[in-house]
Amino acid sequence: MTSPVVTVRGDTAISEIAEQLRRHGISGMPVVDDAGSGMGLVSEYDLLAKSGEVASDVMTKAVISVTEDTSIDDVRHLLVERRIRRVPVLAGGELVGIISRGDVVVLMATEWVCEVCGESVRGETPPENCPKCLSGREKFVLQEQPPGT
Repeated sequence: MTSPVVTVRGDTAISEIAEQLRRHGISGMPVVDDAGSGMGLVSEYDLLAKSGEVASDVMTKAVISVTEDTSIDDVRHLLVERRIRRVPVLAGGELVGIISRGDVVVLMATEWVCEVCGESVRGETPPENCPKCLSGREKFVLQEQPPGT
């Protein structure tokens, strides 16, 4: 998850949105109102395919979001099945982050190896216990991924 989230307001000009996307190296971002509540998402596709002057004119209003406790497998499923590139993450109705396809790919490339038995586990953090030998979290080391894997 990326946090804090780069956002724009509904009255942000299209040219400013394009500049923000370029500057941050992202392809879309949430659109929020003055109180910081989500109004929609605006993406490169929206800028190219729709006509309008400001974010609220071109943004996608029907937004799929997840909560902090949504499993990464469920997020992956949403990204693939709904053919979307990012999902906002909410906690108590407030925007706390965003998960993109790239975030999930990075997570897939993160591998932890148990120093006791050699068991490998993929994930953002090592598990509490090794699923094979039950050693504690402290026995896991981050395995560097060779280029191209």
